[in-house]
Amino acid sequence: MCDIHTVMSTETTFAIIATVAVLAAAIMPTFLTQASAQGGGITGTDTSCTNPAGKTPGGQQPQCSGGGLTQETENQNPAGKAPPGQNK
Repeated sequence: MCDIHTVMSTETTFAIIATVAVLAAAIMPTFLTQASAQGGGITGTDTSCTNPAGKTPGGQQPQCSGGGLTQETENQNPAGKAPPGQNK
């Protein structure tokens, strides 16, 4: 024979699990949007120049001007930090 408390407990547990699942499904797009927005804030930023010898010529920071120079860049977030795994 079923005890009334056991039946109510099972129904309550099911209702709580169902509610949590619905709420999780409802807020999932918010997390995905925030993640893509944060990734969208990462931009390549000029950091220095190097010449063919691998040296940094004076007066060329951070953008290169003149021939034979290689522009060095770094991916940075809006705070100016280089996030891990975002650079070469």
